Amino acid sequence: MLHIGCHLSSSKGFKNMGLTALSIGANTFQFFTRNPRGGKAKEIDEKDVQEFLKLAEENNFTKLVAHAPYTVNPCSKEANIREFARMIIEDDLKRMEYLPGNYYNFHPGSHVGQGADAGIEIIADLLNELMTPNQSTIVLLETMSGKGSEVGSRFEELKAIIDRVELKDRIGVCMDTCHVNDAGYDIVHDLDGVLSEFDNIIGLEKLYAMHINDSLNTLSAHKDRHAKIGEGYIGLDGISNIINHPKLRHLPFILETPNELDGYAKEISLLKDHYKY
Repeated sequence: MLHIGCHLSSSKGFKNMGLTALSIGANTFQFFTRNPRGGKAKEIDEKDVQEFLKLAEENNFTKLVAHAPYTVNPCSKEANIREFARMIIEDDLKRMEYLPGNYYNFHPGSHVGQGADAGIEIIADLLNELMTPNQSTIVLLETMSGKGSEVGSRFEELKAIIDRVELKDRIGVCMDTCHVNDAGYDIVHDLDGVLSEFDNIIGLEKLYAMHINDSLNTLSAHKDRHAKIGEGYIGLDGISNIINHPKLRHLPFILETPNELDGYAKEISLLKDHYKY
């Protein structure tokens, strides 16, 4: 079975997201924990959560992916920005326990001139402060495209963070196809080679989820502009190879393409038609 979904608005609650996912043929989804620009999160409606969990069990949903706000930069050189990131991630991890056993994804951030090594240390220190042995949520570091001073565009940088995190069984990676393409990993012509490199550096057992996006940019562009499936430089064949790869096909695939719901429904149907298992 193809485990596929898209990014949905959480404004109307979890049950609504579950019903919306089912209506477009999805069996998972991604959601922002709060406004993507940050700010106060809505209060958790426990009745809504329980109704969603029942719906998800009845319909064989796979793991969900929560996404931290884009404004979170845990390795900023500014103390107030780091503190904002700490407060958001701490609150989000507590809220995630209402949906036990799922994934919390965030962008590692930008070191803003401090250097990647300093950024890596700051990110790991923050995670060690906030992650707890009894949490059920797995925290995912997203692969980045390498624009500006982003941390995480190279597998070695993600490995360096993971090595410093104490709770090894609660940390992993979410690979974004647009981002890795833009970072210089040739997933179109050498997918096996890229996965072998990831395995040698980080370990494929640490890859928990995929963002499947085509890219408006060529290989190594170091930008971040998602394209609809088949309308970018990765292409439909490239995405099809990813969802069918024996080392990836068990993962949840999340679409973050520039679409409304009807567009996501078409892409989900398209990718199901290209899924071979």
